[in-house]
Amino acid sequence: MGERRPLLADGSIVGDYEPLFKYWEKARKRGRGEEGRVVLRNEDFQHLEKLLRSREGRLSVAEALEELTLYFLDRVDPELAREAVEEAYGVSGYDAESARRVVARILAGWLIEAAKTWGSLKVRG
Repeated sequence: MGERRPLLADGSIVGDYEPLFKYWEKARKRGRGEEGRVVLRNEDFQHLEKLLRSREGRLSVAEALEELTLYFLDRVDPELAREAVEEAYGVSGYDAESARRVVARILAGWLIEAAKTWGSLKVRG
């Protein structure tokens, strides 16, 4: 668990990307292009930059994760997320909205890691 990482991810924020990979697999099988909604886009990096500017560049990782999780929530299908999280964690009966939040939080962490890797964000501490 936690070995695979998407492009530009370094694992410093997200410890386990497996639910995201499972989400993509399930979305591809569904065949409606939903996996494309749950990837990083240029506008996501722009949103992060705007968020940082609005806070004068001072934002804790926890605050950024929460803000970005809310930002990504609408792009995550709750039922796909539930299936993906249950499979990734080997559990059943997971709440769909909680699973949706898990996937959105992984996206938020991935965005922070990618911005850091790209050099557009510095994280201290």
